Amino acid sequence: MIVAIVLAAGLSRRMGEPKLLLDLHGKPVIRWAVERVMPHVDDVLVVVPPDHAAIRAALSDLAVSYTTNAHPEAGQATSIAAGVRALRPGTRAAIIVLGDQPGVPDAVFAALVATFERTARAIVAPVYRGVRGNPVLFAAETFEELAHVTGDAGARSVVAREATRVALVDIDAAMPEDVDTPEDYARLRSWGDDRSPPEPPPSAPSRGVRGRTRETRDGPR
Repeated sequence: MIVAIVLAAGLSRRMGEPKLLLDLHGKPVIRWAVERVMPHVDDVLVVVPPDHAAIRAALSDLAVSYTTNAHPEAGQATSIAAGVRALRPGTRAAIIVLGDQPGVPDAVFAALVATFERTARAIVAPVYRGVRGNPVLFAAETFEELAHVTGDAGARSVVAREATRVALVDIDAAMPEDVDTPEDYARLRSWGDDRSPPEPPPSAPSRGVRGRTRETRDGPR
């Protein structure tokens, strides 16, 4: 079983209002993030804050599970730890998905899962035109480490710990943006339309979103 852990317990300090509930082309930001990953995993687990009624309402008709982060003010790592601890036995891997990143292309999720199945690497991360980003897939062997991460760095320390267990997937697309500030929100509202999830316009001519794994005997290059 592969599960998506969607981080939705943030405090939206820079936005000044609950960013995951902002309307984006007719749907809340959090719904874009959840709907994008759903076709590629066996289950979706949404990590919510103690006051989570509005997020549940935004996703009420979707087949997702929830777990609560009782201390979201302590940083993103607490949401990751809460999500990992709530995974059911037998979960082979988890994709950590940012709830405020609504424009991740479908092909990215597909590439992460395909690379994991093919390489059996403990961690699979996307690289958007040379820049490493999110979402990231973690195999079950990393769950104990993820359950003890701290602060706002999230899972970066786990990814950086040992390069040989990481597979990097080249994605021929611009980095999907987070919705952190009013300026981010305004930018995302100007992309896409009512018929498709918002994706950033290409910063250079592209042949489309494609994934290519970079590996060497000593680990990813």
